[in-house]
Amino acid sequence: MAWLLICWHITILLIILGMGHAAEKESSMLGPTSKGTVILGGIFAVHEDVEKENRTFAPHLHPCIRLEARGLVRMLAMINAVEKVNRSPLLADVNVTLGYHILDSCADVSTALRATAHFIERSHCPGTTSCGPPVLAVVGASNSDESIAIARQLTLEMIPQISYSSTAVTLSDKRRFPAFMRTIPNDRHQTAAMVSLLSTYGWTWVGVVITDGNYGQSALENFVSQASKNGICVAFKSIIPQAVGSQDVRSAITQTARTIFENPEAQVIVSFAKPTLMVYLYQELKNQMLRGGRDRKSMRRVWVASDSWSSSSSVKENIHLEDMGHVLGFTFKSGDLSSFNEYLSRLEAAGHDDTGDNVFLQEFYTQLNASEGYGDTELVSKAVETLREHTHASNIFSVEMAVSAIAQALVSVCRNRDCRTPGTVQPWELLKAMWMEEFKLRDKSFKFDSSGDINLGYDVTMWRSDGENIHVQNVVAEYHPHNNSFTHSNHSTTQQLNALKHIISKCSKSCVPGESKKTTKGPHTCCYECAICSANYYSNDTDMAQCLSCDPVTEWSPEGTSSCLPKDRLFFSWQDPFAMVLLTFSALGVIQNLLVSALFIQQQDTPVVKAAGGPLSQVILFSLVISNISAMLFVGRPNSLQCKARQVLFGISFTLCVSCILVKTLHILLAFQFNPELHEVLRGLYKPYIIVAICVSLQAATCICWLVLKSPYNHIVNNPTTLLEACHEGSYLAFGVMLGYIAVLAFVCFICAFKGRKLPHLYNEAKFITFSMLLYLISWLLFVPVYITTSGVYLPAVEMVVILISNYGILCCHFFPKCYIILFKKEQNTNTAFRKKLYEYSNKTTDVVSVSVVTNCREGVTCPSLHRGSITRHCRERSNSI
Repeated sequence: MAWLLICWHITILLIILGMGHAAEKESSMLGPTSKGTVILGGIFAVHEDVEKENRTFAPHLHPCIRLEARGLVRMLAMINAVEKVNRSPLLADVNVTLGYHILDSCADVSTALRATAHFIERSHCPGTTSCGPPVLAVVGASNSDESIAIARQLTLEMIPQISYSSTAVTLSDKRRFPAFMRTIPNDRHQTAAMVSLLSTYGWTWVGVVITDGNYGQSALENFVSQASKNGICVAFKSIIPQAVGSQDVRSAITQTARTIFENPEAQVIVSFAKPTLMVYLYQELKNQMLRGGRDRKSMRRVWVASDSWSSSSSVKENIHLEDMGHVLGFTFKSGDLSSFNEYLSRLEAAGHDDTGDNVFLQEFYTQLNASEGYGDTELVSKAVETLREHTHASNIFSVEMAVSAIAQALVSVCRNRDCRTPGTVQPWELLKAMWMEEFKLRDKSFKFDSSGDINLGYDVTMWRSDGENIHVQNVVAEYHPHNNSFTHSNHSTTQQLNALKHIISKCSKSCVPGESKKTTKGPHTCCYECAICSANYYSNDTDMAQCLSCDPVTEWSPEGTSSCLPKDRLFFSWQDPFAMVLLTFSALGVIQNLLVSALFIQQQDTPVVKAAGGPLSQVILFSLVISNISAMLFVGRPNSLQCKARQVLFGISFTLCVSCILVKTLHILLAFQFNPELHEVLRGLYKPYIIVAICVSLQAATCICWLVLKSPYNHIVNNPTTLLEACHEGSYLAFGVMLGYIAVLAFVCFICAFKGRKLPHLYNEAKFITFSMLLYLISWLLFVPVYITTSGVYLPAVEMVVILISNYGILCCHFFPKCYIILFKKEQNTNTAFRKKLYEYSNKTTDVVSVSVVTNCREGVTCPSLHRGSITRHCRERSNSI
């Protein structure tokens, strides 16, 4: 019985010990390790996810699922970088070596935290012989969600962490993550590059697809912020959960595909999704296309891929570009792959059995062999071939930079101390050295900026297909963050990128020049209508927010125009046909007046010239010459002097002309006046030169006051489409007084001349004076309403025409009949002929007067004695006067 009890207790003890051993084994973290003076931790997403079916409430590790070749390549890149540094003389100078302990985060935050806890435990292990050297720095993790969680733990110990692919902007906040660094730029720079690319091609209506989490949400926030500042609107935002196998992911992808089809105007989609989710989305798009009976074109888009999947082999292997459309990917700057390729070659040469403790590589071999059943040699060759396909220079370069930064910081710390003893170097000392100093990789120097980032810009790649396989084309453009610009790699890539310019991704049709955007009701400024620019407004570019105003003084534009037109400067030009005609008449008037003057000077002693006024006729002809010259000043571009001179010259010259005609009229009335009393009065008042001087002086005084107080000036009339250069009369009252004064003189001439209209026919000045003054008065009476109601370039021509009519009226009525007698009726231009007509008129007039007097006497009126001698004497006086 005792033996039974003893056996039972031993059995229970063994079970307990077995359970403890199993628990210990479960809690330990497996992964490749390497001994060294200083140990680096590595966290890589070798598996894509974890199995999250919850079967127990007890804490336990979730099994990792779906090994990912890209994560395995990154892990191998760290191993190669550590081995390369150990072979270099860099660490030999301080007598230290680097070791590593690499763990798998399985793209899961909880698993990544377990790995971090394991690294921290090594730092606090009481027995260094059993635990080994502490972890002084960590390389990882892959995605931002993992890195944020890890950074919070490592910050407690100030263990430096360098990520090779986590790009969330929040990690640049050194107040929250002082120990976090990375060898790549943060997402703010990537989204800025994307926005710059969209702006380059005029894509203003885009969709955004992200994977939920810190990385996706941060990228979305920065992209939307920067896009709105550049006039780019987000047509839709699709957020897909991270858990690839959950039902929520399937429904989210279904809804995302439906949203893409419902927004055909959004021909460009920016994606920050995981590679696997992009494959699922492509498959769902294709399924909905087939179920809906749509054509292949309806599915095609321009996909702007973030660094998360821009070089993913799994995406390339599972999509067809003929269906997908175009893919433009942003990748980090890349380096030389020769060292890593040599490492893969050594791995292939070592064979299947030489994997050491690299459980992930062993799993990779097993997975390949299970699907195809290769032999050992074929298996290793296939494995290395697959690894090469998933090798991306940017990823390898980022990992190598992280290891080099740690190694050179370690050399800086250990240069003056012995670092072989564990605990000699503290993690924060290594962190400080990395912050303060530059490090080199392949003869190039690098340094972390104030945010702990290394921003080298981005390479833009363009996917292409050869019909069977998709290839990521070499870099087609480079993005430079310091000036937010792109440079194309070569001419052929420029042509390929230019082919994308025909793709339109806008909410509304572009407004062409001559139109402006009129925002419609809705949340997006990118959705608008096009409104035609009104007159005197223009737009000279596409999609302008508003029409620009033309300079109202010098420019104009019709409706819907793309530029302003200069206003034509108009004036009564010398080249105007009508002006040429009027100038010709003015010039002919000057010439004719001069010729008549010369003829009258030659014939000054003849009766006709004497009857025409003698010296006064020369004054009239001179005034007409000046008046014709003043008419010429109404033509041409006006200036201040011209505006002042033309009215004054005409006013004074024509006043002189009419004053002389008035004197001639009075002279004729005096010569043929039979009333002795009236005759004596007229003889006393008749002072020709004094009358002319007084009349002209009054007009000159009016003109002087006009010029002094409010003189004419040149000005520009701003019309809707033209600029009219014209003369402003200054004071229209003074202008009216000047013309009215001449009209009064002309009217007096007309009245006086009308009374003498029955004088001898051949020498009847009064009849011609009557007609010329009547013509003047009528023309100027018509001028007033026409001048008031007329505007524009031909307004000066109106006054010019009236002036010429007045000038030619006097010339034709006063002088041409005399010239006709002088030239063609010379027999009438003699004293004998003149006296004969005069006596005939006098006898006729005497008979009429005698009959009148006799009649009056018969009526009992006292009549003076009539003597023939008195009448004869009076006729002699007429002859002498005329």
